[in-house]
Amino acid sequence: MNPKLENQIIYSIYVRNHTKEGTFQSIEKDLDRIRSLGVDILWFLPIHPIGNKGKKGSLGCPYSIQDYRKVNPDYGTLEDFKHLVNEIHKRNMKCIIDVVYNHTSRDSKLLKEHPDYFYKNEKNEFGNKIDDWSDVYDLDYNNRSLWDYQIETLKQWAGIVDGFRCDVASFVPLAFWKEAVKQVKTINPDCIWLAESVHAGFGQEARKKGIYSEYDVNLFEAFDIEYEYDIRETFEMVLEGKWDCTNYANALNFQENFYPYPYNKMRFLENHDTKRIIEYVKEEGPLINHTALLYFLKGSTLLNAGQEFVADHTPSLFEKDVIERNTNKDISGLLARLSEIKHNVLSYDDFFEAKVYDSDIMVCTRENKQAKKVGIFSLKGNAKDVFVDLENGVYVNEIDQQPVFVVSNTLHCDGWPMILSKRKE
Repeated sequence: MNPKLENQIIYSIYVRNHTKEGTFQSIEKDLDRIRSLGVDILWFLPIHPIGNKGKKGSLGCPYSIQDYRKVNPDYGTLEDFKHLVNEIHKRNMKCIIDVVYNHTSRDSKLLKEHPDYFYKNEKNEFGNKIDDWSDVYDLDYNNRSLWDYQIETLKQWAGIVDGFRCDVASFVPLAFWKEAVKQVKTINPDCIWLAESVHAGFGQEARKKGIYSEYDVNLFEAFDIEYEYDIRETFEMVLEGKWDCTNYANALNFQENFYPYPYNKMRFLENHDTKRIIEYVKEEGPLINHTALLYFLKGSTLLNAGQEFVADHTPSLFEKDVIERNTNKDISGLLARLSEIKHNVLSYDDFFEAKVYDSDIMVCTRENKQAKKVGIFSLKGNAKDVFVDLENGVYVNEIDQQPVFVVSNTLHCDGWPMILSKRKE
């Protein structure tokens, strides 16, 4: 596990919908702009050929993979992809690709060549354990030959890319992931492993039905980074106004005291499977506060393509649906500044604590032996006097470089986010 990944910014790209062309080559012209956001890692949703049998929509779902070892010809050639990765590296960014190892398409190369690698239901038919995933067949990891094939595939890609985002990693045996990590290290010792650990409720329902779903705390035995889906349901209840943000603060504090150090939960306001954050948080002030809080939290930060333009439409996975780029709503400058703070002010070895002041202002502290950092985030954009655990004096808001006065352990929050830092002597 590499704790320094906690201060990294990840940007997700779905090749089909990132540009009008929807190709590897067309993404190269966007790399400088993406890098200017402070991005460290580009994550590509599946780049492989998509199955046709039972496909969703007119173009099919990228998570219904036909061949793990090839690239989707609609995106270009393998050489095109290698050239793109090289351009990413030239800009001091890394590249990770999606690994979808729970299932394949219903017309996959693997099914044709190795039907014994696949799960069969009570009727002794190929199928899947999750009803909604109607375009795929599940794999059966009781067959150790499948392990060899999958790990060999990972080793091939590890010679090209810098790591893997592993789809529904909780549903694939932890023992497999640990063996994969061990073997891939022979190709790339610094390989990045990101687990899509599932929602707490989803995992619980799966286990009730007898479906294997590994616990998040155990997944850290193999993975560097995990999704924060263990508390996502709490966050969405707060966004919907059903719960007070104290519930979210308590969930963050629980993570800090439950997961062994150094744990890394990938933080996000949105991703390709969720609603856009603007559907929940429609006003500028609250949106800016939520965005600043996102960067202040411990863990790698995910930017969903289009988030920098406050896009309000989630592109379809199954159709050509190019992301919106509304320059009138562009918050790229803010994201770049928050990235600088993430990289240079905050530290992966900080202890984190969240408190709520007057029901809607999150006051978060990050502290290590060198410095104390305090973030004030007015999640509804309200202006209030706020109690903070800081000595009296004049501080500088790291976001806009404006002075902030603390008197009697109180400062005035004008409704916009603040991040204050004090070095320890």
